[in-house]
Amino acid sequence: MLFLSLSILFSVLLLLNFRLFPRYEVNTFQAIVFNYPVCFVTGLLLLPAGQSFSIDFSQTWTWLAFGLGVGFILTFLLSGASTQRMGITATSLANNLSLVIPVCFSLFVFRTGGGVSGFDTFNYLGLVLAVVAVGLSTYKKEPPVQNQDDAIAQKQSRFGLNVLLPVGVFLFYGATNTMINYMNLHYIPSSDKTVQVTLTMVLGAVVAGLLMLSIRAFQGKEQLQAKSLIGAVTLGVPNFLSFYMLLLALSAFSSNGAFVYPLYNIGVILLAALLAAVFFREQLSTANKIGLALAVLAIGLLSWQELAKVGV
Repeated sequence: MLFLSLSILFSVLLLLNFRLFPRYEVNTFQAIVFNYPVCFVTGLLLLPAGQSFSIDFSQTWTWLAFGLGVGFILTFLLSGASTQRMGITATSLANNLSLVIPVCFSLFVFRTGGGVSGFDTFNYLGLVLAVVAVGLSTYKKEPPVQNQDDAIAQKQSRFGLNVLLPVGVFLFYGATNTMINYMNLHYIPSSDKTVQVTLTMVLGAVVAGLLMLSIRAFQGKEQLQAKSLIGAVTLGVPNFLSFYMLLLALSAFSSNGAFVYPLYNIGVILLAALLAAVFFREQLSTANKIGLALAVLAIGLLSWQELAKVGV
């Protein structure tokens, strides 16, 4: 549970960064792009003694990891487009509910953690409650649009191909998490290889991110800001550690994504909600409160076997 708890903690630190960026006028896109080189340096510092990083494109896992890193950037861009055209609520729900994809693959395709037979009635009930809890706890009403022209434009944007954007977010997030689980199951046989694989993923994100930033700068859409480099450091270190700890958590639980991903998602939501209420005085709606209560119940139902092992 230690690695899973640390992954949740570092993931919430990421959210706090994004919340504070506007206050300090940090360019979020630039901070995200530059955070991946920071991730890479962080990973190099965490390499086990005697190991050095090298990339071998003759290995299948290298291409998978590199491509997954590119997928991180593409998913981010897709989320941004969906947020702008379909709203925060639809995008946030699509993102969080995407956990059902790696969970289903873990249960019915990879059959990790004992497969379907490893889940009892309480676990399945907890899984269903986790999905409901994620939906309710992340639901936010869209702020009213004051300008009538903006309201008409917003309504028009939600027709046509734009409606596919949240679907794309759902599929991309689900696919990347599923691929992470797959790679952890088949290509990371021991914890000492975890940093190597993670560094390769990050390298893919570095190449894709810097390429996109260069194109935007060439088009005159981006001007580099010093604050972005500072934001990249505060973002990059917890970003790498959250992902690294998630891989270690998957390894610790035999790549059982059906167990790890629901606990990870609702753990992040619970901790983020607590910190937001304490430090930012955020108000929770009735739906949010019900969702958080269901999340606590879902954690107990999903992890009762693990809790029993430690005598809880």
